[in-house]
Amino acid sequence: MKSILFVLSWLSIVLVTPSGLFAQEPGKPCSVADYPSIQAAVDDNPGRPIYIPAGDHLLSESVTISTDGTELFGHGRLIQQNPNAAVVRFLDADHVTIRGVTLTRSEGKEEATSEALRFNNASFVRIDEVQVINNRAKDGAITVTDSSHVTIRDCLVQNYSRITVDDRTQANDGKKYGYAFNCIDGTGISVSKCSDVLIEGNRVIEQFLRATPEMKQQYQLGTFVKQNELAGTLVSKQTWESKYVNNWHQGSAIIVSSPTETQHVRLLNNHIENAAQGIDIHADHVTVQGNIVVNAFIGMKAMHGSRYTLITGNQFSKSVLWAIGLMPGAASERGNEDGDSIIANNIISEFGYGDAAWIWPHDEHACFPIRLDRGQEPDDPPLKNVIITGNIISETRGNSASPVPPRYKMPILMEQGTNGPKEIIITNNHF
Repeated sequence: MKSILFVLSWLSIVLVTPSGLFAQEPGKPCSVADYPSIQAAVDDNPGRPIYIPAGDHLLSESVTISTDGTELFGHGRLIQQNPNAAVVRFLDADHVTIRGVTLTRSEGKEEATSEALRFNNASFVRIDEVQVINNRAKDGAITVTDSSHVTIRDCLVQNYSRITVDDRTQANDGKKYGYAFNCIDGTGISVSKCSDVLIEGNRVIEQFLRATPEMKQQYQLGTFVKQNELAGTLVSKQTWESKYVNNWHQGSAIIVSSPTETQHVRLLNNHIENAAQGIDIHADHVTVQGNIVVNAFIGMKAMHGSRYTLITGNQFSKSVLWAIGLMPGAASERGNEDGDSIIANNIISEFGYGDAAWIWPHDEHACFPIRLDRGQEPDDPPLKNVIITGNIISETRGNSASPVPPRYKMPILMEQGTNGPKEIIITNNHF
């Protein structure tokens, strides 16, 4: 009789534990196969490793994780059927990890209004070997905001762009531009308001939307769909009257933004193909090293108050407008200047031979392998204190034995004017 009472007492303790009957021992992984949903497994095992087994896992809402120490890992494919919801979100949680899984959207619902993976207000974040495929949205397929000590490593982001409208008619954009236009837009990896960030060994590849004449014609890309009564301060008379812009391929493979808040960032050994902008930097203390950017109309740029940027040992192939650009932007101001940067030991090859070459003819003084620009507005402080050394701009296309004519007027453009670049050193390059 005593033994029966003991067994019943033990069972009652198990049944009333806060984590429920299915909860695992602390520190040991649980499998979502033992739960009715991934969210149920997350809720029942706060702060524990959660295994996603191989196979397809259909979702209608985001999987949301808000507990420190949680790890989501495995070989499964999470398929979001709701185009207005993220696939996975980590919110207000520290020491969190996602690795190995694939995040995608159901067939016919690839165009979305939300990112696939979001981290917000998190620290000690690890995103390892995650694949994000066919999340076609304006927001970053992988988005990290207001976070610190972040690692994004060995991930694949494939097909992240969509057809949309870039609306520049409201508030400050309305004062500067005053129009909205059809465009391709989308970002692979987006980091903002973050510190101590490592973005390493990722592949960000767009294959669905390319900057071709056929694509422009099909979607009327660049054509105004809305126009304010008055032109903005940054709009030329020709653009305003033609109701067309040629920068209709928007977005970036990787963007690091929030120049007064984001700092101490390393972008190392990433591979980028077919982007509008390969790497877009609006931050301080950034190292861009060992990356390969292929067929982006802009290889990379650092602007809007980017200081202490080291750009070294990268390969830029088939860029069109420029391969490397440093320039003040609308966010540049006293105390948030651009400069104190180094461009060293990079190789720029096949310049002007990318998909977008037909948009910007190289004989119209628009295309330069390296561009140092003046401010967008008269009161923007100038770019200052830059060293450019040890770089090569190759005139040979691909494996051709004989050189082809270069598709640029000059290897480096330094804009003139009162807020043009200052204190620039250019030495020991091969142009």
